[in-house]
Order: sequence, then structure tokens, then C-alpha cells
Amino acid sequence: MNDAPTPTSLERAEKLQGMGCKRKRVEDVRFTQGRGNYVDDIKLPGMLHGDFHRSSHPHARIVKIDTSKAKAVPGVLAVLTAEDLKGVNLAWMPTLAGDVQMVLADGKVLFQNQEIAFVVATDRYIAADAADLVEVEYEALPVVVDPFKAMDPDAPVLREDIKDKTEGAHGPRKHANHIFNWQVGDKELTDAAFAKAEVATKDLLSYQRVHPCPLETCQCVVSFNKITGDLTIYGTFQAPHVIRTVVALIASLPEQKIHVISPDIGGGFGNKVGAYPGYICAAVASIVTGLPVKWVEDRIENLSTTSFARDYHMTTEIAATREGRVTGLRVHILADHGAFDACADPSKWPAGFSNIVTGSYDFPVAHLSVDGVYTNKAPGGVAYRCSFRVTEVAYAIERAMDIMAQKLGLDPVDFRIKNFIKREQFPYHSALGWEYDSGDYHTAMQKALDATGYRALREEQKEKQEAFKRGETRELMGIGVSFFTEIVGAGPSKNCDILGIAMFDSCEIRIHPTGKGIARMGTKSQGQGHETTWAQIIATEIGIPADDIAVEEGNTDTAPYGLGTYGSRSTPVAGAAIAMAARKIKAKAQMIAAYMLEVHEGDLEWDVDRFRVKGNPEKFQTMTALSWAAYHQVPPGMEPGLEAVSYYDPPNMTYPFGAYICVMEIDVDTGAHKVRRFYALDDCGTRINPMIIEGQVHGGCTEGYAIAMGQEITYDSEGNVKGASFMDYFLPTAVETPHWETDYTVTPSPHHPIGAKGVGESPNVGSVPCFANAVNDAFKFAGSTHIPMPHDAYRIWQAAENLGLHG
Repeated sequence: MNDAPTPTSLERAEKLQGMGCKRKRVEDVRFTQGRGNYVDDIKLPGMLHGDFHRSSHPHARIVKIDTSKAKAVPGVLAVLTAEDLKGVNLAWMPTLAGDVQMVLADGKVLFQNQEIAFVVATDRYIAADAADLVEVEYEALPVVVDPFKAMDPDAPVLREDIKDKTEGAHGPRKHANHIFNWQVGDKELTDAAFAKAEVATKDLLSYQRVHPCPLETCQCVVSFNKITGDLTIYGTFQAPHVIRTVVALIASLPEQKIHVISPDIGGGFGNKVGAYPGYICAAVASIVTGLPVKWVEDRIENLSTTSFARDYHMTTEIAATREGRVTGLRVHILADHGAFDACADPSKWPAGFSNIVTGSYDFPVAHLSVDGVYTNKAPGGVAYRCSFRVTEVAYAIERAMDIMAQKLGLDPVDFRIKNFIKREQFPYHSALGWEYDSGDYHTAMQKALDATGYRALREEQKEKQEAFKRGETRELMGIGVSFFTEIVGAGPSKNCDILGIAMFDSCEIRIHPTGKGIARMGTKSQGQGHETTWAQIIATEIGIPADDIAVEEGNTDTAPYGLGTYGSRSTPVAGAAIAMAARKIKAKAQMIAAYMLEVHEGDLEWDVDRFRVKGNPEKFQTMTALSWAAYHQVPPGMEPGLEAVSYYDPPNMTYPFGAYICVMEIDVDTGAHKVRRFYALDDCGTRINPMIIEGQVHGGCTEGYAIAMGQEITYDSEGNVKGASFMDYFLPTAVETPHWETDYTVTPSPHHPIGAKGVGESPNVGSVPCFANAVNDAFKFAGSTHIPMPHDAYRIWQAAENLGLHG
């Protein structure tokens, strides 16, 4: 006789390790033991290696390419140029933004390090050595790297292939180097608001060109089977299914013959969304040779040629009353897209979700205009740990709000609170067209103020400023505040698509007879912990322990079609698909339970991991028992098995938000800074795994710190790229990284099946303006209005010098 007490509902729920549980990341078992399986770990029989010869010029006509010396190197099997690719109609490839891009330089080069020739050899080092032997004769052309000069009357024409096109993908073109103009909002009403504004500000707020810089560079292994016609591609792809479709369109291969597999990925941050010439060249080389071909870029190639981020120059104007109520917002953005428009944005949104520039504030009217231009820089424009340009415009509005508060003589927190969207206004329709799902901004800000002792910090700052004026200290104290609203979860098909494919996502769940299961998704983790959190959603929804559910992503042969992982869309879209698929399984299990218990379905109620008869809790069937019954004891007429597929097209995006506060000390004589405290409060709706959320916040804030305080890909006036190695590009280590203090509020999304909003991108969105505001705040007392990013020691020192603070 078993006298053990029956586990309570709470005990059974804890055993599931479902949503809300700090479940340890199951992926880390292999990662911490060095057992991850990355692209460069893949070795296939007879595998060849590819490497590029790249341009030394930023803008030049190609007079001649001589590959004879490279071909003569023992071990070299082929050297591909644009002329070779033209023979198979692959010299140019479509971009995600509706432009076209050279795979290998065709007639001219448009940025330094552009791909010119692809060398295929038996050994990676042979390929690299041979690539150096390719000889190119150039005719140098004038260079334009300053986006403000790209549309000058005498500016050199960069894209000769489209120089005569008067229409672009998004309307008329103003100049041969103009890509698009995109506008949203009511211009007339906004202009009228500024005409009668009591106070107005206007500032150019530039967000410098940076790079996502994942620790694993972009790479692939491509294997073409000449017998079956199958093309298998292993790659660092954040969106494997999209890559498969793009390859099918480019190469005119049957899509069912293309197999795309993304193994473990060492960070993506947006850098691994698009298609790169290395993928196409490796595929062509494999088709030509009949052998697998591996391409792995080095760090300089990654930093100088794969998709950059930001490079937005935002003229931001705020109109307000003297009492501090905002009455209008007017923004013009000059977007530097480089040599090709290869931005990873939804098709209808050439400037991404820039109309979130109204932020967390109740602007009655607003107008946004964006001009994209070509320059002699590497193409791209990815969502570097943010959702489609949200970080850029969050920086613009948060800096602009600080500047206006300074002009009005108001505390930046008080000015924000006065203009917050109120809780009762949700769902809120912004002046630029978005519908914010839910929010409680005042509560979040108040919690941040209380947690940091904000008012006392302001008093301390005043005392230190007086001490500085008396010559008692050479340090200044800055208090940075940012309150951001992000838009994530791209997206509803009514708003978003990529290359005409709606941005839904998917999940397939199969429960085996023994009560164990496997779930496959159209997403692809690059470190977010999907194998852990996806199983937790399923555990809560259907009552099977998370440890009993395997999660698989990244294989287009097994996973249902999905749009991948970027822009913090995994939880808002795929997380919903997972919940909906699980509910289909639960509904079928309920019918089986009713049959087994000889009651009507409506007489059953769900209790953690089982269905029980209402009013008779001793009569129940567990999900484990129902899993077995699904394969031998289903009701008459019902199909056996317990599995479901869900494709989720969300009705709206989700709007996570947060309140960040930074306390910084700055030495005016050296420009050195110290982050004394950084507090990050995030509201991402329902919290699936608090420990993983905290890790995501730590990671995003670290990247935001790097961007605000040092990261920049610069070019000299001749178009030579600088900052293309870790000697020059700031990648913070544990030594530089501040201590992060995390907090939260919970405001569920009303339209999401589990109320989740997403959090992976939020800390990057919120932290960058917070750091920038802290630096600027330190110098306000000396009359400074705006110090541009990045805030490295030299630039901070220079700002102090310009303000006469060096005595």
C-alpha cells in the first residue's frame, strides 16, 4: 500500500518547470563543455575552401582582372569572377530591401574590401594565399562617404546600373545617389504646431555606424549533389527558411531540392539575417566542382563588409508649451545605406519602424521624413539587437527630450512624466500610426526613481558641481535617464513581409506515446535560450515537464516555415505559435479524457498536468496517460496521435518598455568615465524565465554600453575603412563592463496568447540613450546642449576642452 501523499497542484506545477520558473539553460550543457556544433566544425568528405580577393579601392572602375597567377597555385581548382557568374545569371542578387547587389564586382567597385574574385582550393590557407595573387587594374573614381554630400549636384554617380531610374521601390528619386524618401504623419498639422509653439528645439542627433560583431563570423558550407540535384547549405542563418527561398529565387533551383541547416550559432544580433556574396559563391563553386565548399570570413572581413547597423542622422525638433507639455514632433532622417540598399527591413518599411520615434510620449501631432542615400561604404543596415531602426529613433527622442527639459529648466524625469501616455489611454494610437497594446509608464518610472533614490542623487550632483567650481574636484557627475517604448513582434501580415512573405511564425509539436515530446519551430536561436524557454511554454500549456520536451530549430527539412529570429520577434510571434499549437493538443487531449472518464468535455477542468471531473477531483486523467491513450484508445472517429501545427499571424505588434537610470563619474582632465550605477527596469509582459530575461538584459546593456561609449566604424575622406579590427573597434570585456542592476514591472500584452512582449532587444534600445544622457547631463551646468556619440575618452576630453573646463 502506498501511503505517500498526493502531490499538490503547486508541487506538480513546480515539477513542470514551466513559465515563471528560473529553469537553467539546457543548451549550456554542451556549450560549457565545448561540444557545440558550429558551421566551422562541419567537415564533409572532399570539402574545398573558398576565399575572396577584395578591393583596395572604395570607388573605381575595373580595367582588368588577371587570375592566372592564382590559378597556377597548386591546390587551386577555380577562381570565379563576375564574368563567370554572368554565365549562370548570378552576377547580381536581390536584397531584402528590394534593391540588387553585386555578388562579385561587376565593372566597378563601390566600397573598400568589396568582393572581386572567389578562389576555391583544397585548403583554406591555399585559398587565402591564392586570393592575394589575383591582380586587378583599377581606374580610381571620386569618392563620397559623407551622406550629407551624397546628393550634391557634383557628387559622383555611384550606382551606374540605376542612374537613369527616376522611380525607386518607394517612390521618386531626387538624385542618382538617392534611394527613397519615406514619410509618415501629418505635415501640415505638425508645421502649424511649430508655428505657434511657445518653445522649440532643433538638434542634429547622429547615431554612428556600428557593427553587430558576433563572436562567430558569417560562414557556410554548401554541398551540391549532382546525382539528385539537391543543394544542402549549412550556414550561420538567423532565418533559414528565408535563405532557402532567396536561394531558390536566385539560382532557379526547385525549393524542395534546397536544404538549409543552421547549427549552433555564436551570436547574430541582426548580422546574420541577410544573404552575403560568400553564400552565393560557395553554392556556385559547389555546383561547378561537385564537391562541398566552405566559406568562413575573418574578423576584418566581417567588420568591414557584412551588414553594418545605424548610420542615421536625425534632425529632431520638439515643440512645447512653457509649462512643459509637448505639442509637436518633427523629424528628418538622413540614412546612409552604403553602396547597395541591403537593409534588413520589412518590405513596406524602408526606414524600419522609425515611426516609434514618438516614444513613450503623448505627442498630439508628428511628422517623420526619411531620405536614404548611397555612399562608398559597405551596404547593410541591420537591426543590431533592436527591432528595425527602433534603437536609432529611441536615441533621438530620448536625447531630444533631455534637451527640451534643459531648455525649459525642468528635471528630465519630471518633463517625461508630464508627457507620458497614461495607462487609461491604452490601446494608444500614436500620431505616427502605431497602436500601442498596453503600458503603465508612470508606475514603472516611479519604481525606478524609488529604487535608485533619484531625488537624492540630484542633490548630490549639485553639491559636486559646486565643489568642481571651487576647484575641489576634477570629476563631474552625470545622471542619465531614458524611458523607452519598443515595437517588436514583426509581424502582422497587414504590416510586414520580407520579399512578399508574410512575417508569421510557426510551431509543430508531437507528443509521443510515453508522454515525451518534440517541438520544432521556424525560429533560430543565436544564444537566446530557445531550447529552454520554448519547452517551458509547452510545459505550462499542456502539463508535460519541460525536461521531457526536446526543442529543434534551424533545419528547413523538419521545421515548419518560419521567418526566423531577429528584432525580438521570437517570443511575440513564435512564442504565440507555440502556445496555440499546444492548445490544439490540449483540446484533443480533453476529448480523449472525456471519452476515458465517460463524461462530457464540458464536465472537465484543467489542473496543472491533468483533466479532472468538476466536483470530483479524484477522478482524472494525466497528460502522460492521455499521451499513451492517444495511440490506442481514442474516441470512435478520431484520428490517433497527439500532434499539432500552428502558424501564427499576430493581430498587432507588441510594445515592451522600460525605465533606465545611469549614474556616471567623469574625469574632465582625462575623459575617463566610471559607471557608478546602472539600473534597468524592463516590462516585457508575461515573464517566461526570469533568469534568461536577466541574462538578456545584461547582454543588451553591455552592447548598448559599447555603442554609446566607443563603437564606431569610420571612414576617412578617401573612403578607407577604419575600425575594422579589434585593435580599433571597442568590444567590452568583463573589465570594462559595468555592474547591471535589473528590475521589472509586468503589463501583459492583451492580444498575445500568453501576454508576452519580448525582451531581447529592449536593453540595447534603452541603454544607449541612457549612457548618452548621463554623459551630456554631466556637462549641462557648463552650458553644453549636446555631445555626439560615441563617448570615448578622447571625445569626452575634447568636449571638456571646448567648454573651457580644463582651466
